[in-house]
Amino acid sequence: MQERRLTLPFDEETARSLRVGQPALLTGIIYTARDAAHKRLIELVDAGEPLPIDLRNQTLYYVGPAPASPGHAVGSAGPTTSYRMDPYTPKLLALGLRGMIGKGLRSQPVIDAMKQYGAVYFGAVGGAAALIARSIESSRVIAYPDLGAEAIHEFVVRDFPVTVIIDTLGQNLYELGPKTYKRERT
Repeated sequence: MQERRLTLPFDEETARSLRVGQPALLTGIIYTARDAAHKRLIELVDAGEPLPIDLRNQTLYYVGPAPASPGHAVGSAGPTTSYRMDPYTPKLLALGLRGMIGKGLRSQPVIDAMKQYGAVYFGAVGGAAALIARSIESSRVIAYPDLGAEAIHEFVVRDFPVTVIIDTLGQNLYELGPKTYKRERT
């Protein structure tokens, strides 16, 4: 499958053109958010208050970056397990969130919302946090600084490597990959 180069943010049409298993290089702005930040975002949504960022067509990376060493924008910046964000994700997808980056399985309500609203779930390679960090050109905290590493950061990235794990059709690499492997082994 051909690698895609995507400029962030990207729209629903672009999201719907991506397919499970497709490698991609992301360039532009990614926002970080983990469970504590997600909880605060949903509290604002539920209260009818504005969010600190407009999520329309944006991509969230589930990461708590380590402090930067000299000459680097961030330290180690590997993905965290995504299912911890699942209770909050459908509401954010309804607001126009277009992409998510993490690792691990997603719940069926999240997959259903991705199909409905046209969003994709990208996987970043766990264990390659130092390599991933090289794609991050700058980082700044834009919300919830009291959360430390779990604050919402704005990353400017260039050629950030990901793979489409779940596409807008609900095709899931965690299901398709083992099936393909079994077919090829028999």
